[in-house]
Formats: sequence, C-alpha cells, structure tokens
Amino acid sequence: MERLQKVMAQAGVASRRHCEEMIREGLVSVNGKVCTELPILVDTARDRIRVAGRRLHVEPKVYFLLHKPKKVVCTNYDPQGRRRAVDLLTGVKQRVYPVGRLDTDSRGLLILTNDGELTEQLTHPRHGVVKTYVAEISGLITAEQVDQLKKGMYFESGKATAERVKILRRGPKRSLLEIALREGRNRQIRRMLSRLGHPVQELTRVRIGPLTLRGLGPGKFRPLQPKEVQRLRLAGKTKRNGTTPTP
Repeated sequence: MERLQKVMAQAGVASRRHCEEMIREGLVSVNGKVCTELPILVDTARDRIRVAGRRLHVEPKVYFLLHKPKKVVCTNYDPQGRRRAVDLLTGVKQRVYPVGRLDTDSRGLLILTNDGELTEQLTHPRHGVVKTYVAEISGLITAEQVDQLKKGMYFESGKATAERVKILRRGPKRSLLEIALREGRNRQIRRMLSRLGHPVQELTRVRIGPLTLRGLGPGKFRPLQPKEVQRLRLAGKTKRNGTTPTP
C-alpha cells in the first residue's frame, strides 16, 4: 500500500504537494469514490484511480540489481552530461531511479526501482538496513583505529559509526577492510578513514541487506527475483537488535 499523492506524483501528474491539493479539491476518485481526506492508501495493482475523470495509469513495479562501475553517477539528471546508472539499464522501459547513492569514484551494488515504498525502507536510517563495503586504504591500520570506526566520530552532519569492521588484509602500505554501515551519510567511509590518516584508494559496495554482487560483472545488471524483493522488504523491517519479522 502506498499514499495516493505519492502514486500520483510518481505517475507524473504533478508534484506531491500539488497532488495533495487536487485530492482535497475532489478531483481524484478511488474505485469510483471521491476521496478528499488524507492520508489515503492505495494498492496500484488492484485499485482504480481517476484524476479529473481520467484513469491513472501506473507502471508496474520493477527492480534491478546493477554492478555500478566507477565514473558513473547515481542521479537521473546530470547537467554535466556524465554517464548515469540508469543509462546502463539497456532495454528497460520503465522510469526507474537509484536506491541511495554511490559516489562517482566508488563501484559496486546498486538497486534501481520505481517502488517508492521499498526505496524508503532501504534508505531511511530508522530501518537500519545494513550495507557492506570493501575498502582498500593507504597505510597500516591499527586495532585501536578499527575500534574508533565502531565507536564513531562526529562530523557537521552528525555522528558517523560503522556497524562492523573486519580487517581482510593489513600491510605497511595498503590495508583491506570490510565495513558494514546501517546509515548512509555522504561519503561516510571515505571521511572516517581520511580522519584516521588512511585515505581510501578503492571502495566497493558488495552487499545490501541479503543481496550481493555474486555473478554480476561491472556494468552488468539483472532483474531481481520476487523472493529477493521479499527478502529486501524484510530487511527494511528488521529491528536494530537483529530480529526479523516472520514473512
């Protein structure tokens, strides 16, 4: 179930705020009944929605897993004309958008969809969906510095904390870390490691919730299976203590 004004906005009727005004003015009906009191929840697969007498056509929900290469941006509008993640989804007719972002210099797992409800579940901090990264950094990281990543550090945007940190390889010039986050602040891993004196040389997101990059080469994508979408929804409802609701 989704909010009616969000469904209308995603279908290109108008901005969400303008859609709310149209609903209050009595211009929208659901299954033949005019609805003016918000919130209104609708099931786009079953409900018949009309706006100013015209049937609202809603695209079916689609879900894709992409292995984003470096130098590809996670935005649907880029005034610089750079290559976008959506440009790699050849043959996909629906208007989709990235769920969260990977910065231009990072690569790895990216989900693209037109499902606003799932997007909110996977990106809002209160849901705490774990994203896992592999970071190659300069220098020899210490156990004390790993503890600092897990304890957290403060930036202007707030406190940044790593859920888990595992040293995969450690050397005098290069170290390799696996880092899991429940939040997604802008360039969080790069900023945290830079503060510790270990600039990130390569950063790859290898997992979002239950999904991994296994079998998917850089620049390649595939549709998600229904069972994978269901597992993502469950991940978005997982409590911070690690318990997951029964499907």
